[in-house]
Amino acid sequence: MTEREFVPVNIAVMTVSDSRTEETDTSGAALVKRLSEAGHQLAEKIIVPDDTYQIRAVMSRWIADPDVCVIISTGGTGLTGRDITPEAVRPLLDKEIEGVGELFRWVSYQDIKTSTVASRALGGVANGTFVFCLPGSTGACRTGWDDIIGPQLDYRNSPCNMVELMPRLLEK
Repeated sequence: MTEREFVPVNIAVMTVSDSRTEETDTSGAALVKRLSEAGHQLAEKIIVPDDTYQIRAVMSRWIADPDVCVIISTGGTGLTGRDITPEAVRPLLDKEIEGVGELFRWVSYQDIKTSTVASRALGGVANGTFVFCLPGSTGACRTGWDDIIGPQLDYRNSPCNMVELMPRLLEK
């Protein structure tokens, strides 16, 4: 069997926060670093306040953009009153990928034990764009990328990966 060649993916990163700036956004920076080191391309990075409509506006623009294949958000997945990322994103999804949140919590449990129950990490697909919503901590972003998203965005990963489900990317 011939080994597949790596296929770079265009990924947009959104940090959801009322308080972070480019200088203090360690979670978004960790995601950008990891996706770049893996050989993927950053389509855009933005910080958006904890506001349902601003989150949806940016996500919708990216979902409609044929050059953005994956969106990763960080922040707003906890239990406080301002944590509204799942509620903002779910209506935009065509399908939710339940396994993303389930696996994130299982992997996270290995490190933070039952504190992982407060995580509402999720994944889904909208208009052929894969969407991942991770917690706002830098450690959670590393876990989400290293143990779930990164391997699934590697076309060489078998028996299956999400890149295989991106026909517009493989047609190029």
